[in-house]
Amino acid sequence: MEHASTVRHESKTAPGVTFRVARMSMSRRIELTRMVRELGQKCEFLKAGSSWDDQVQAALISQEMDRLYLQWGLVEVHGLRIDGEEAGPELVISKGPETLTQEMVAAVKAECHLSEAERKN
Repeated sequence: MEHASTVRHESKTAPGVTFRVARMSMSRRIELTRMVRELGQKCEFLKAGSSWDDQVQAALISQEMDRLYLQWGLVEVHGLRIDGEEAGPELVISKGPETLTQEMVAAVKAECHLSEAERKN
């Protein structure tokens, strides 16, 4: 049996860009769960609130969680330059095009086998 610990994706939003995301393993699932557990609970609590401030806070936490997913699961990027520099995961997270980063977040979450409700967080 052969097992690859990453999977390659061709971007649908940025032609010519490819990226690799980590596949789930037991240790990686534990690590990811530890990273997002508390934020996820807080986000759900705030989403249930009715105030505008609660909704804004929930949206902020959701974006922070997306950044954590990318930091955890985005392994490498090819075919993208940002400000003249070959883009790696950290540069994509900090300065990359939002449509591409959202595509990457979705790919990482898909590798985690998250349900649609969990992906919305």
